[in-house]
Amino acid sequence: MEAKKTLRDHLRISIASPPPPTLPDDGGSSPSPAKVPFFGPKRSRGKENTWVVSLFVVLSVVAFFATIFVNDCPSDPPGDCFFASLGRLSFQPLSENPLIGPSSSTLLKMGALDRNLTLQQHHEWRILTCIWLHGGLVHLVVNLFSIIFIGLRLEQDFGSSRIGIIYIFSASVGSLASSLFVQDIPSVGSSGALFGLLGAMFSIQIRYRKIYSDKLKSLVVLALVVLTNFIVGLMPYIDNFSNIGGFLSGYLLGYAILFDPRLVIRDRKKGLFDYGFKSSSNLKQKLDGPVSRIIALGLLTLLVTGGFIAALHGVNANQLCSWCHYINCMPTKLWSCNEQSIPCEAMVSEERLILTCNSNDNFRMYPFANISIGRMIDLCHQICSKD
Repeated sequence: MEAKKTLRDHLRISIASPPPPTLPDDGGSSPSPAKVPFFGPKRSRGKENTWVVSLFVVLSVVAFFATIFVNDCPSDPPGDCFFASLGRLSFQPLSENPLIGPSSSTLLKMGALDRNLTLQQHHEWRILTCIWLHGGLVHLVVNLFSIIFIGLRLEQDFGSSRIGIIYIFSASVGSLASSLFVQDIPSVGSSGALFGLLGAMFSIQIRYRKIYSDKLKSLVVLALVVLTNFIVGLMPYIDNFSNIGGFLSGYLLGYAILFDPRLVIRDRKKGLFDYGFKSSSNLKQKLDGPVSRIIALGLLTLLVTGGFIAALHGVNANQLCSWCHYINCMPTKLWSCNEQSIPCEAMVSEERLILTCNSNDNFRMYPFANISIGRMIDLCHQICSKD
């Protein structure tokens, strides 16, 4: 009997579950030895709900088509619309809007930023409305493609609630920064949200850089997205200062409220909101480095407070920086930035409108059809920008 018992003990097989991965303790000084790729199919992602980014994309597309519908290019002179076969949904001539989009007067009508309207006539609500507007089809495609590429990854990894907060907050801060540098032409701030997401992604990569296996590749990809959108921002109607403000606020807010992605993967819950504090990872693990998070929130508070105070006092940051307007719009032979109001003389004769630019004596004749003052200003800019 003893021999049989001993043999049974030797043949007994014990099956145990693998030990949980090593997670950072108090200050995150003990990273997991198992690294994860920042991009790529091997990254551990589930089929989480990405409704926030999807909703923002849909709202931006709806706002763009609403803007083009209101623009109604065929009804305004000179009538040489781009893609005229689209009828009311056609675009302004490329000489007027190289981004393939509406006129500047339509952008103002839909809530774009403008120095006179925003600061002098106290249309502060434009800081919120401009974040849903795009300067044209080129801007829309580049911006939304980047948002989908970056935003879906962030929302899958860190949850809808936090990414939604970063999106709205960074877009609003970007518009606030834009209001300090805005010129006398309309400016849209939809790219500020994208740069907020990019800033949040950079903060995650820097804060948890030891857990990623493809740091160089991910930095190159993010840098290309930033560079592409910044170059597009050198065209009219797009504000690169909104991008800069969105990036800084997104970086600081992401640094403060986004957690170690390994904890998110382990404690992921189904539903609209993630990382419940009652999950298996305790709050101390999630809020690693509390001092640095508090500093990030403090810097963000100073940034927003300073921007609000400057905007309320009507500060024109361009007066403090003579070359900063080139960051926002780079004039070329293909387009003019129209940084200042250009006077034109208008004369109505035999149901025709004749506009003459006072700066270069160029003139053009249009069929007079109750042209609004805003549209006259658009046409005046076109005439005065030609040599």
